Amino acid sequence: MTIIGGIGLITTSCISDSISTSPSDILTFSRDTVNFDTVFTDLGTPTARLVVSNRAKKGIKITSIRLKNPDSNFQINVDGMSGKTFHDVEIWREDSIFLFIECFIPETQGNEPYRVEDELEFVTNGVTQTVLLEAYGQNVTRLRKARITTDTRLTAERPYVVFDSLVVDKGATLSIDPDVRLLFHDGAELIVHGSLDASGEPGKLIQMRGDRLDNVLPNVGYDILAGQWDGIRISPESFGNKIDYVDMRSTKNGLRVDSCSDPRLKLTIRNSWLHNSQGHAFESRYANIEAIGVCFSEAADAVVSLTGGSNRFIQCTIANNYLFSAITEPLLCLHHSLPKHAEENPDNPNPLMDASFENCIIYGLAKDLNEGDFTDSNVYFRNVSLKSEGNDDDHFISCMWECDPLFLTDRPRYYFNYHVQPDSPVIGMGNPQFVTQPALIDIDGNDRLTVTSTGAPTLGAYAKPESTEEE
Repeated sequence: MTIIGGIGLITTSCISDSISTSPSDILTFSRDTVNFDTVFTDLGTPTARLVVSNRAKKGIKITSIRLKNPDSNFQINVDGMSGKTFHDVEIWREDSIFLFIECFIPETQGNEPYRVEDELEFVTNGVTQTVLLEAYGQNVTRLRKARITTDTRLTAERPYVVFDSLVVDKGATLSIDPDVRLLFHDGAELIVHGSLDASGEPGKLIQMRGDRLDNVLPNVGYDILAGQWDGIRISPESFGNKIDYVDMRSTKNGLRVDSCSDPRLKLTIRNSWLHNSQGHAFESRYANIEAIGVCFSEAADAVVSLTGGSNRFIQCTIANNYLFSAITEPLLCLHHSLPKHAEENPDNPNPLMDASFENCIIYGLAKDLNEGDFTDSNVYFRNVSLKSEGNDDDHFISCMWECDPLFLTDRPRYYFNYHVQPDSPVIGMGNPQFVTQPALIDIDGNDRLTVTSTGAPTLGAYAKPESTEEE
């Protein structure tokens, strides 16, 4: 294991100013504990930096720097040299040195994260000072170029790390239990030729995300970065897929449903959050889709892109506050939906889109829709909150125009939360007739028809408003 070489701020040669021997001239540290985020066993941690400073008016000599445990999982680097013990390290007066620290955690038989620790001991002028080192290791099940050829169930005992690909063959079903964590390495993807049954529960969402568990900024997790893994692709021959209570994020291409031109139900997605994609968060072509209580958010292209097919979206939130590039498309793009689209492509044998959006919110950066007039189409918006200025007609029915739903999201602070605030105008503005049994309970486990005083549901994926973070 190689540790980054230390910055050349250390010298072990004699320094011109005198060396203090006073026990009152000791070291100060940038922190008293070096913590590492949870890492997978059998892999090294990221490198942590510790700044060691001499505030005295004279130089000081550190008699020894050592890890107290001779069998330590940690390793340190001082002045470009790796090891566990160093002697006679000198620091100029009012100067500092850098130590770089890593940890390698071996695999065990347990399923829960476990803690390893050591102390980094410094002896200066007869005075001993220590800095605590701690890290947590997580045992995982590794899947490399895995193929599901028979019905298979993933359980929640350990996280799964997918390298390269996880492919569900035709005729096989991959079932995923509540609370399962599927972590995808760079470029990895899930491809479904058979069928997928990902069934989480309120409070036990299935996690699908990249495999970086460390922070990209202090107190900001790495999974705010899009593009960490490819995403999920449902192939043309796959039908009857179910995604319930899933948090899927940080992809390149989101969830893609390939063209099938078949009237059978291809995917039901319910009470889930698909977010943070370099492309679309959700894309479907000529397929039969039901989305109920889903929050789609953060994408460089359209958050939701639909081409033809039969699509029904109930109590969904479509929002965009993407961070990492310009947003290239409106939040919701509906292609092959209007008579003009058929005229522009007369060789396309597929019928025009049949789509309805009911009790939904569409709001965020960029335009909300790629089309503004759905006359002579089979596309309808009923009780939908829209960013655009407009008026109701035969295709926009009981809609709220130029409406800011007051999400809790605070983009400059990297805080993404699409619950609405208690004073949101969309509270109680839904039509109860659209809250069928599959739509009654939201992703948090709340009943849409009982959390408001009128019995009318709040628009969007989340039934119950929340106060701001500070309150």
